[in-house]
Amino acid sequence: MSASAPERILQRLDWHVVRRLDGLLQGEYRSLFRGVGIDLAGLREYQAGDDVRYIDWNVTARMDAPYVREYNEDREITAWFLLDLSPSVDFGTVGEDRLKRTVLIDFVGTLARVLTRRGNRVGAIVYGSEVEHAIPVSSGRVAVLRLVEDLLDQPMLDRAPATDLGVLLEQGLRTIKRRSLVVIVSDFISAPGWEKPLHLLNRRHELLAVRLVDPREVELPDVGTVVIQDAETGEQLEVDTHDRAFRERFAAAGRAREAAVNAAIGRAGVDVMTLSTQDDLVRAIVRMASRQHRRKAQA
Repeated sequence: MSASAPERILQRLDWHVVRRLDGLLQGEYRSLFRGVGIDLAGLREYQAGDDVRYIDWNVTARMDAPYVREYNEDREITAWFLLDLSPSVDFGTVGEDRLKRTVLIDFVGTLARVLTRRGNRVGAIVYGSEVEHAIPVSSGRVAVLRLVEDLLDQPMLDRAPATDLGVLLEQGLRTIKRRSLVVIVSDFISAPGWEKPLHLLNRRHELLAVRLVDPREVELPDVGTVVIQDAETGEQLEVDTHDRAFRERFAAAGRAREAAVNAAIGRAGVDVMTLSTQDDLVRAIVRMASRQHRRKAQA
């Protein structure tokens, strides 16, 4: 009996991605996944390098010196994936196997596999044209297969209402009660207003925010007449990419969209990492781990 599509994907990720990560990160997955328990262990004076988010301001005011809360760290991490599968995620110019959607599935499958191999639990909330459904947290290889199968079954939408990422983030705030690792994967092409719920998620949970990008979203090559389609509305337009002025207008519009997204991310106070359709997944995850490690060392 041949393996199912989720099983084949998981086998490929185990062999080509997870094994390489094991060698490169040498088990230091805590650079990405810290896992903080909710049980207060006690208070102590602040020391250089402590996370300022754990300063107890009431005690600090009474003692006239900064004090931080200490927690018992969970052996088990509960991870929630908040996943944007709106139409714009079905864009990609490297080939059908490198759509932003397929990169998302590989990335989520890899992280879920790494987490569950260590006894942790994973769940997900999926957004298409709206919040479609939640996948309850569970552990083990079966949990990863279920997650990958669910993402493969999520239909590609020809058109949909304008993406509202805030709806997904607000659903995450309502659903995830206990402090968890929250992994948001989106291209952040959305109606405005998602900064506040993103900021609140970052305050309440250990947050890993990943932005999916494709290089052709900001730059068109000179390849003659092509048909381009708005992934959100389905509207199509025939354009001549030989026209230098058009390519420059397209690039300017792409830069403006990038600036708007970056400004919104800045207002949310969140460090969002980029994952391109052209990235090698192993190198991208190692880059993320290194960046997380530097941030925690500087906190």
